[in-house]
Amino acid sequence: MFLTQFYQREGQILEITPQQASTFAKSIAEDFNPIHDPDAKRFCVPGDLMFSLVLGDYGISQHMSFSFEGMLGAGRQICFPAAPAESFSIQDAESDKTYLSVKRSGDVSPCPGLTEAFIRSYVAFSGHNFPHILVPLMEKHQVMINPARPLVMYEGMTFTLNRLNFENPELVLGETELEVDGKRGNAILNFDIKSDGEIVGHGSKKLVLSGLRPYCSEQIQGMVDAYEQRKQTLKES
Repeated sequence: MFLTQFYQREGQILEITPQQASTFAKSIAEDFNPIHDPDAKRFCVPGDLMFSLVLGDYGISQHMSFSFEGMLGAGRQICFPAAPAESFSIQDAESDKTYLSVKRSGDVSPCPGLTEAFIRSYVAFSGHNFPHILVPLMEKHQVMINPARPLVMYEGMTFTLNRLNFENPELVLGETELEVDGKRGNAILNFDIKSDGEIVGHGSKKLVLSGLRPYCSEQIQGMVDAYEQRKQTLKES
C-alpha cells in the first residue's frame, strides 16, 4: 500500500520520522499546518496519518471511532496490536502512554483498493478544514482563535457505513456546529460518505479550539492570507 513510504516497521513496532510525517501532511492531506514541519519546535505526527495506518493494518469496519489522547512527537515508536479486539489503543512502545484509542464493530473490509480510496478521501477532506470550514464557522459564531498562537486540536472522529461493497468514496460536508464555552470551543463537522452519488454512510469529526476571542475579520483574513502564501511557497519549493 502507498502508506509504506511514511513509516518504518519491525514486527508490530512502527516509527514515523518527522520528514515522513511532513511529506504525508503536505502531499496526501494538503495540510500545511506548521506543527507538522520537520523542524517545528512542537512537531507532531498528523493524526490523519495515524488514522490511515490503523485502516491500513486492520481494514475498514462498518462502525469506527477514533479518539486522540496525545501528540506523537519525533523519535517515538508506537505499537500496533497483533490481534486487536473491538477496542484497542495505539501506545508508545516504551511506556503506557496512549496516543490513539480505537473502537470498531460490524463487518470488516480488508480490500486494499477500498482502504486506500477511503483514506485518501477522508484525509483530503480533513486536511482542508482550515480555512475552508473553520473560518466560516468562527465567523458565524463571532469568535476566533488567537492569531499569534492558533491552537486547534484534533479530538477524534466517528464513521458509520451502511455497507462495505462500494467504490469511489467521496466525503461531502454536512451540518457544522461550534459549541463555545468561554475561551474554548468544540467544533463538530458532520459529513456524508457517498459512492457514485449514493449515500453509503455518515461521519463526524471533532476539533477543540482554544484561546477564543471576539471575531475580527481583518485578523482572520491575515491568518488566511499567511496560510495560503505558505501553502503556495511550499508547493513551489
